[in-house]
Amino acid sequence: MKRGTKLATTGGSLLVLTLLAGSMAVSQSSPNEPGTPTAPTAPMVPVGLVSFDSCADALAELRAAATASVGPYGFAGDAVLFGDRTAAIGGAESKARTFAEAPGDAAVRDAGAGHSTTNNHEAGADEPDLVKTDGRRIVTVTGGVLRVVDPVTRRVTGRLDLTDDREELRWQEHRLLLLGDRALVLREDPPRPADSLRSIRRAGATRLLLIDLSARPQLLGTYRVGGSTVDARLTGRTARVAVRTSAQLRFPPMAEGTDRVRTERNRAVIARAGVEAWLPEYEWTAGAERHTGRVGCDRLNRPDRMTGSSTLTVLSFDLTADRLGDGDPVAVAADADTVYGTATSLYLAGRRPAPITGAPRWQPPSTEQVTDVYQFDTAEPGRPRFLAAGSVPGWLINQYALSEWAGHLRVATTTGEFVGDGTASESAVRVLRRDGGALVPTGEVGGLGRGERIYSVRYLGPVAYVVTFRQTDPLYALDLTDPTAPTVTGELKITGYSAYLHPLPEQRLLGVGQEADRQGRTKGLQVSLFDVRDPGRPNRLDQWHLPGGWSQAEYDPHAFLYRPDTGLVALPVNDGVRLLRVGNDTISEIGEVTHPAASVRDGVRWAPPVRRSLVVDDVLWTVSEAGLRATDPASARNLAWIAAT
Repeated sequence: MKRGTKLATTGGSLLVLTLLAGSMAVSQSSPNEPGTPTAPTAPMVPVGLVSFDSCADALAELRAAATASVGPYGFAGDAVLFGDRTAAIGGAESKARTFAEAPGDAAVRDAGAGHSTTNNHEAGADEPDLVKTDGRRIVTVTGGVLRVVDPVTRRVTGRLDLTDDREELRWQEHRLLLLGDRALVLREDPPRPADSLRSIRRAGATRLLLIDLSARPQLLGTYRVGGSTVDARLTGRTARVAVRTSAQLRFPPMAEGTDRVRTERNRAVIARAGVEAWLPEYEWTAGAERHTGRVGCDRLNRPDRMTGSSTLTVLSFDLTADRLGDGDPVAVAADADTVYGTATSLYLAGRRPAPITGAPRWQPPSTEQVTDVYQFDTAEPGRPRFLAAGSVPGWLINQYALSEWAGHLRVATTTGEFVGDGTASESAVRVLRRDGGALVPTGEVGGLGRGERIYSVRYLGPVAYVVTFRQTDPLYALDLTDPTAPTVTGELKITGYSAYLHPLPEQRLLGVGQEADRQGRTKGLQVSLFDVRDPGRPNRLDQWHLPGGWSQAEYDPHAFLYRPDTGLVALPVNDGVRLLRVGNDTISEIGEVTHPAASVRDGVRWAPPVRRSLVVDDVLWTVSEAGLRATDPASARNLAWIAAT
């Protein structure tokens, strides 16, 4: 294939470009103060997507990449060391703008809505969760059974067992997307050792189930693809699901011999592998119909740098249809662990695998970590269209480290080694813009939290807040109005840290995380109320602390519920839910909601933790594997209990 040419494939395929990405070399320490804007450094390594001319071309390039990447124990970052490889399951005026005027953030809207929605990152891009409501019904899956609850009568009006009589699936997490009378259920199917050695059977798979909710819940169709779910987004009527599939290569068990000998054995396996080892296999059903297939070579693209160790596939499904179909796949011979979506774009980001160095696996790589980012256009229904790619130094904490605003992508990463005293690490926010098929740098601000790492990030229009931590918690306020010169405007140092930041009215910010002593030892859950009206002087107004406590919302924002109309905050804390009321300057506790121990596991009564909260018509509903409880949010008084039977 000739590099540097623009390709247009037929049949509505992606427009594929050779790119010179906005990849930036790691910033070196400079005499500038931390947070001083610096000009972006020169591009580092070309990154982009190119198509293969044929399956033979694809096989040759994939074999070459995998051969160069494999070591004596397999690929760097593998979930296993040897044997069957399995997918890893598992302007100035803008500074004074209120949060409600900052577009594109799903957390600041629907203050007067009759029901809550999933705590999504961005408006227009719904995220799958354990429970969904449209205000007239509550849909959840517990114990492998989908239940529909009428919030008015407080009764179960529909029930559908999704386990296929497999007991292990009753303990498998199911997540949902809801659109009208359709629900899409996502779960991971564990491997079936007794099945054939086909990759979809051996390595576990992502399973999707399309449910009709117009009357009694009915299964319309299923989709199963080898690999593990990275994440999904629903924009308009189209659900897009990103799946990571490990290359299906049966490396031999570790035996006698040197590392060189073991590496050569693994390379021999790669040399014998066919192209199907890298092309995910799938099957879909619709009623009595059953279809099987494999992602074609014409749907597979590759970055200029790849390891040949995995494939990332984006599937698209129309939830208004009566079947899922083949998912209209788009695949990239790359890896990703983070999905960030807006109403019009989908970004896939992942840490570039470290090269095999010959050093023991437990030693950290000497090369700097790099994160690759791929942008797709999802403004129209159906298959996403590839737009651009780029790279930044360092690694992401989660999807909240990414933000698209005013034609730019902002990315917060930590670079360097966070080991020992942590002095080698620091963090930065970089701004990229799309130039043709490349995400190129326009500006950056670095030197944040030297010796620390990022714990949380929140972008609100032209403003960003970044929390770093090792012993104390600097909350940085950043002005990103000028994409060529982002700056730090203020900093607040307090003990502990916030792992999740949520915007409130009147330019307040709520942080959920852990209190800590001066040595950085955590001391339990804390909720902090910040005043960020003055970008130069962020200030903490109040704090709620529970010694020894923890909350799922620290690592999963979907567990966080806030109602702007009442100031209600519901947080899963340990095994129950704490209800707080947040005003302009204070945090007060309303009470606690708990669920009964109604499950039996191995002959022992087990109290499953309460994991989610939602509001429908001024009633708080909490969800656990044991069931759903209706509660008065103003007093924490119990109203009804629906057991998951």
